[in-house]
Amino acid sequence: MKFTLSWLKTHLNTDADLPTILKGLTNIGLEVEGVENPAEKLGAFRIARVLTAEPHPQADKLQVLTVDAGDGALQVVCGAPNARAGLVGVFGTEGAVVPVNGMVLKKTAIRGVESNGMMCSFRELELGEDHEGIIELNADSPVGEVFARWAGLDDPVIDVSITPNRQDCMGVRGIARDLAAAGLGTLNPIIVPTVEGVGPGPDVRVEDEDGCPAFFARTVRGVTNGQSPEWMARRLKAIGQKPISTLVDITNYLMIDLGRPLHVYDMATLKGPLTARKGKAGEEVLALNGKTYTVDETMTVIADDEAVHDIGGIMGGEHSGATDATTDVLIECAYFTPERIAVTGQKLGLTSDARGRFERGVDPAFLDDGLSIATDLVVKLCGGTPSQATRAGEPPVANKIVRYEPSQCLALAGVYVSDDEQKRILESLGFGVEGHDATFEYEDGMPVTTPAHWSVSVPSWRRDVDGWPDLVEEVVRIVGLDQVPSTPLPRAPGVARPTATAEQLVERRVRRTAAARGLAEAINWSFISEKEAASVGGGDWTLANPISEDLKVMRPSLLPGLLSAARRNMDRGAASVRLFEVGRRYFADKERATAGFLLAGEKTPRGWETGKAQAFSAFDAKAEVLALLAAAGAPVANLQSFGEASAAYHPGQSGTLRLGPKVVLAEFGVLHPSLAKQFGLTGTVVAGQIFLDAIPAKRKSGFMRAPYAPPALQAVKRDFAFVVDEAVEADALVRAVKGADKKAIVDARLFDVFVGPGVDEGRKSLAIEVTLQPGEKSFSQEELDAISAAVVKAAEKLGGTLRG
Repeated sequence: MKFTLSWLKTHLNTDADLPTILKGLTNIGLEVEGVENPAEKLGAFRIARVLTAEPHPQADKLQVLTVDAGDGALQVVCGAPNARAGLVGVFGTEGAVVPVNGMVLKKTAIRGVESNGMMCSFRELELGEDHEGIIELNADSPVGEVFARWAGLDDPVIDVSITPNRQDCMGVRGIARDLAAAGLGTLNPIIVPTVEGVGPGPDVRVEDEDGCPAFFARTVRGVTNGQSPEWMARRLKAIGQKPISTLVDITNYLMIDLGRPLHVYDMATLKGPLTARKGKAGEEVLALNGKTYTVDETMTVIADDEAVHDIGGIMGGEHSGATDATTDVLIECAYFTPERIAVTGQKLGLTSDARGRFERGVDPAFLDDGLSIATDLVVKLCGGTPSQATRAGEPPVANKIVRYEPSQCLALAGVYVSDDEQKRILESLGFGVEGHDATFEYEDGMPVTTPAHWSVSVPSWRRDVDGWPDLVEEVVRIVGLDQVPSTPLPRAPGVARPTATAEQLVERRVRRTAAARGLAEAINWSFISEKEAASVGGGDWTLANPISEDLKVMRPSLLPGLLSAARRNMDRGAASVRLFEVGRRYFADKERATAGFLLAGEKTPRGWETGKAQAFSAFDAKAEVLALLAAAGAPVANLQSFGEASAAYHPGQSGTLRLGPKVVLAEFGVLHPSLAKQFGLTGTVVAGQIFLDAIPAKRKSGFMRAPYAPPALQAVKRDFAFVVDEAVEADALVRAVKGADKKAIVDARLFDVFVGPGVDEGRKSLAIEVTLQPGEKSFSQEELDAISAAVVKAAEKLGGTLRG
């Protein structure tokens, strides 16, 4: 919401300077996003008179001017066609910065002729689009005066962020009302003119009461449209609104000034009565932005007997808009239901200043006054004869009363504000306060205090106020949010207990481990596009009204987000990408805690000792999975490997790690080439996901880690070589060996595979190193023999024989 300081002061009678007003806006909860004073960038531009104008000796389209800017004559080369002796314009002195392009003016030679400074056009000073010639001012304009000061441009533009609940501050008057309540001046009374209409009002009707409860209108015949008066055009241009014509600018001005959107129709384009009704399937309207929109039965439109002329409360149609040839107009002042406006705007993807106000909720009690003010401006600026007003429907003006006790301010907000001050604040904001003040009297010789209790009537422009806590907020906001004391929450005495859950602790350990292994953490949206979700099997939850089509489906996998992040990094020149993320995946039944990672690009860069750059492989993905599973507390030594990863992975270079055949703890491997290509990645991309919610929880008495207790005796290692069928998996043999004596055997690992001479065809030799850990005493030979026999027997169950 932008407005100028002078515009604010038309509603607020104040002597406060700009810094005080800005501080006051922030204190009452209206965040100031920025302040810009056009005069600051125009300080080096002065009013100057052209004394002489001669042709340039070396260029037909240039002239050599002698210019007086108050400090004596200067020679200037100029190419403007309207440059001539006697012209008074705007001159940029040496060292000035041209606003439109940032060029610093300096003494230079143009085609061999010295030039000092520049005569400027409106566009070069960012004061308009006119660039056909230099600015022409009145002949009696004061030569040497700073142009911005003389032209009244020394008027700061304030940009305030308005939260959705403060619909009353979508107009300059509402902001002035808040500042007046905060003690920064007094609110000037609003003048509502009495319009004596001639003849009956226009035929307007309401059929869709749910979307447009009230439609007020008046005609003005015999108007003359043209350019807006200078004061109105200057204010609109200052806040970024382009002046169009007087009739259009009046509606835009009142929307910013009073927060009341209106619309003007050219009556020559209307056929029959104007009706607020529901749209019909397939109806189209060419809007003022030049785009055609198709409406449906859920939308409110304004239409005559032949066509739709307005998407109700959002944007008017181009066909019936006011033009320079317009002579008779119909002024619309209607109330549109906020919920209907919001849904319509979202469906059509159409935003406008009017929509921003109607969907927040404009003042339903201001229809008559708004129509009168607009009509008065039209008559004063464009002439014409107004008709009587037509009032179709009833605006939903609610008589809302809230019971309030001033003591509730201290109880809820912790801020003491006297009863009289609270009453003054509420009444300054437009609330009506009636009721009993606090009383103090004696009963039976004892003092008795009766607290004040009021009935507060809520003004029609504050639909956000529903109960007494909202009134407390209003009081505290005006007093100043900085007055709310910082009060620490109470805590039980003694040593604080850890508050992290077991699940949070697991996630912390996974994050630290991933970071320690050289992976960078990515934090992605929990929503992805439908296309991205389909690439990993589709999602179960789709938003009906997303803020973006790219954020529509709750992610069923972490891979799309990681792939998108990897692409962004590699598009910016990253040779190697190593990312991880800890987050949630969302399914129909529940959300699941998951850790994911992705490795892309170069594993090792090229070098004289290594040769070409090396890419990542599925084994790199497996190594990361095992490390993260170990950090999460999974029984890594007991996991089984299955080559059955999801369709997102390469079918021959991926797998899963499980606890038994059904409990999947992780998947990993090379991503399917088509998936990587879909996200714009080339080369080998490996990834994995660890399903943290599937890891069995450990039973622990507390958060302390187990004490370090290394064994007292040295471990013993024995090697075994077994000949088995080629179909036997090495992992199965290792597990069988480890289970031969679970007490004595603490580890077993494969260290050699042999196929060749001495091994029958269709068979292979697997060599396993077995680690034995003695307890209180060393193993005897008999015990070692017994363990060895158990190992051989376990291998025999898989068809293995001890290799000779």
